[in-house]
Amino acid sequence: MENKLTKKYGLFTAICMVVGIVIGSGIFFKTEAVLGKTGGDVMTGVLAFLITGAVMIICSYTFSILARKYEKVNGLVDYAEVALGEKYAYYVGWFMTMIYSPSLTGVLAWLSSRYLCVLIGFEDPVTGTECMLLAGLFLVASFALNALSPILAGKFQVSGTVVKLVPLLLMAVVGTIKGLSNGQLAQNFTTIAVEGSAGSGALLTAVVALAFAYEGWIIATSINAELKNAKRNLPIALVLGSLIVVAVYVCYYLGICGAISVDELMASSSEQAFVNTFGQTLGVLLTVFIVISCACTMNGLMLSSVRGMYSFAVRGLGPKPALFSEVDKHTNMPMAS
Repeated sequence: MENKLTKKYGLFTAICMVVGIVIGSGIFFKTEAVLGKTGGDVMTGVLAFLITGAVMIICSYTFSILARKYEKVNGLVDYAEVALGEKYAYYVGWFMTMIYSPSLTGVLAWLSSRYLCVLIGFEDPVTGTECMLLAGLFLVASFALNALSPILAGKFQVSGTVVKLVPLLLMAVVGTIKGLSNGQLAQNFTTIAVEGSAGSGALLTAVVALAFAYEGWIIATSINAELKNAKRNLPIALVLGSLIVVAVYVCYYLGICGAISVDELMASSSEQAFVNTFGQTLGVLLTVFIVISCACTMNGLMLSSVRGMYSFAVRGLGPKPALFSEVDKHTNMPMAS
């Protein structure tokens, strides 16, 4: 046994960590949620996406400055240690290891299972026995993948991110072109479904509704000890990944608004926009993409979770640091962690 993780991930994997963790299932349904908060005001919705995205970009840029200067194990713990000392970093490490990462990983396992149950046609796709069993299987499979083959887990993160972007970019391009050609997009921009509902209050409400859709990018810093040329690549990944997320979200929102009228969208869902644009088959396939999207996000969160105990054990902190800092020579993973 040894206690050092090897540099096994490249810049593209780091970018896919940022993009793949942030873009989960929520964006597929946020358009109607945002329009509901703004009363159908498309322009206010665009501003909400841009404002929330700007917050993400500013935060990720701030962390990118820290990433250029400090590199130890688990970026967030590194930065907490530099900012407020070893004790604070220790608490941050415990919070991320025991609460933040595991809870989000569990939620994404359940979401993956839920949409798969919808696809299969189970009677209760939310809290049914089948849903819970599948959620457990998703967790076990993701844990096994990350514990036994971290390189394969990284490749899954890359491929899952690419796959989940396909329907979003398709709708962004085709929906926008369709909306411009038939006038639907212009009509949606000039029509407010619920008069008197727009304004600063509606904008702020929409921003709050979007906040979680931009969450999770900080998890990407957990692989800084395994990222090649981390002081260069991690800052690039944080900023570029954030810009990609914001661009995809805004373009997807415009594509949805070009594919369907605001009234129809608010009364149904984004799935109807896919059906209108690509036909019934791709409308059904949207659920498949959502399952893959959730599984990819879960994988990124699991990737962080399994390294949690190692991140402060390698600093000589926590229970049995000698045990939790051991790295298996075959898998190059801290197996006790």
